[in-house]
Amino acid sequence: MSKIIALANQKGGVGKTTSSINLAASLAVLEYKTLLVDADPQANSTSGIGFDPRNIKASIYECIINQIDPHEAIQKTDTPNLDLLPAHIDLVGAEIEMINLTGREYKMKQVLDSVRDEYDFIIIDCSPSLGLITINALTAADSVIVPVQCEYFALEGLGKLLNTIKIVQSRLNTTLEIEGILLTMYDVRLRLSNQVVEEVRTHFEDMVFDTIIQRNTRLSEAPSFGVSVIMHDANCKGAINYLNLAREIVNKNGLVKSKLQETTATI
Repeated sequence: MSKIIALANQKGGVGKTTSSINLAASLAVLEYKTLLVDADPQANSTSGIGFDPRNIKASIYECIINQIDPHEAIQKTDTPNLDLLPAHIDLVGAEIEMINLTGREYKMKQVLDSVRDEYDFIIIDCSPSLGLITINALTAADSVIVPVQCEYFALEGLGKLLNTIKIVQSRLNTTLEIEGILLTMYDVRLRLSNQVVEEVRTHFEDMVFDTIIQRNTRLSEAPSFGVSVIMHDANCKGAINYLNLAREIVNKNGLVKSKLQETTATI
């Protein structure tokens, strides 16, 4: 049975898409069959993993609105063990089209339930909003990762997101858990970054991942090549950070397959 993890934060620029792509790729490199779901109308996960959204004929939109078989939309990526359920701009209109649908909050869950047995992990990249598509993602997910950037205003809006998660837990998905808070864009040279880390760890304690994602040039440039940072430069700091995050999630969920995965993440 797979684990479905949504990455959500209504703030933009916190590293949601970067983390979705690279966590999915890291899990795939560790030999876990992984599906990356692009649930953001900007389709940055789709382009960031090497696909032109303009050339996508079938996407998560068609699966939700037109009820096509997700197998018709899923694309194989250049990374072994990693598939993509892409997005394109039509997803912008999905929320309006879903308004009058019965069980509108469960449409993505229905799509993903039909393929979840084929994967070890399904990673959902949510849009920077708390709209109906994000609610769908949280309803479909087993857990949620909240990326928080190590910058000023890091905690701004976090309370609203956590409140939304509580509402989803109480009304739509009683088994939804917070997988963890992920600190991103950390710069060891900046006092502010260290202050944010301390503040977030003080507020949320064990909810915060041990792994911190550091600012890294190779990590930033990888999407322009249409690949994950692991495929771009497996030895850079960004790749090592995300491999360590993947290993932390695997260990937390008791899903370690072999010693190979434990050692790979430390390379």
